[in-house]
Amino acid sequence: MANEEVILLDFWPSMFGMRLRIALAEKEIKYEHKEEDLRNKSPLLLQMNPIHKKIPVLIHKGKPICESIIAVEYIEEVWKDKAPNLLPSDPYDRAQARFWADYIDRKLYDFGRKLWTTKGEEQEAAKKDFIECLKVLEGSLGDKPYFGGESFGFVDIALIGYYSWFYAYETFGNFSTEAECPKFVAWAKRCMQRESVAKSLPDQPKVLEFVKVLRQKFGLE
Repeated sequence: MANEEVILLDFWPSMFGMRLRIALAEKEIKYEHKEEDLRNKSPLLLQMNPIHKKIPVLIHKGKPICESIIAVEYIEEVWKDKAPNLLPSDPYDRAQARFWADYIDRKLYDFGRKLWTTKGEEQEAAKKDFIECLKVLEGSLGDKPYFGGESFGFVDIALIGYYSWFYAYETFGNFSTEAECPKFVAWAKRCMQRESVAKSLPDQPKVLEFVKVLRQKFGLE
């Protein structure tokens, strides 16, 4: 049915777009993937996300769902009959999952960005904040294989896209995640064994090259 169609407006290095690629793959939902040029945004993107003009945008039956975490929840709600469940059924567990997804968006993106856009003391402070943030997440993970327990789910989807940027973060921040946060890296490698994740994340060296180009544009190289 044509009106059932699902379209994803995306940009390959976006850790936010990766969330939707993974969620759609987990639910085995067929969709059309449209790669955006963010320097020359398509009329469709501007029409579908007039407020923020950002990717990713999930379009379902011609209607847009903006903001990646909201869109992952939408996928879960619309296709709840399709396994697996991305969010826990218990209201308290669900609230906790939302809390950690929000924490990731409030902290990790900005700290990570500062690792490759700053120098000197500011960069050192960002590195400290970034590693501290990962340690907090490790604390939430505990000894569980995934954030929600035994099965891959909402918080894992919210976080794992960042892992494709870690080679860039480590290169410019001059640190080793494995040395600082071994539990986090073990979790990431476990997620990467899932086909939905492996196929949705770009290779880390490709992201590093992308970041090098951005640094040249910003006059940092």
